Amino acid sequence: MFTVEEMMPHVSHLPGIVTKNLLVRDKKKKGLWLVTAPHDAQISLAALARHLGVSGGLRLADEEVLFSKLGVTQGCVTPLALINDKDNAVHCVVDSQLLDNANERVYFHPMVNCATMGISPTDFAKFLSAIGHPPIVLSFGE
Repeated sequence: MFTVEEMMPHVSHLPGIVTKNLLVRDKKKKGLWLVTAPHDAQISLAALARHLGVSGGLRLADEEVLFSKLGVTQGCVTPLALINDKDNAVHCVVDSQLLDNANERVYFHPMVNCATMGISPTDFAKFLSAIGHPPIVLSFGE
């Protein structure tokens, strides 16, 4: 299994933004958020919790939650897995750059981490809308 950093030499030539994805939960295990951002974005879970109004902070969700809610295992988290969230239990958080049409493509794992696929920002937004997961749009670069 590659980390994002280990994968970058293999995909850095692609036009667009390669992403990283985190599934986080609140301290009381009542809420889940799938966070998608550029691979090099600095994500402060404390700042994200404040922005989302989550008291007690955020933690990474464990593999059991990844599989039960999204149908993926550790290292394979992707916003494409939101299609498996039939109960809409997972909120989608997306960096604004990933929806900016100035970028040719946005790259994700296709629910396995041995491949990477790219779609346009417009098609990414259409996908999230079609599956009933409108994103909370933030900027992790600020």
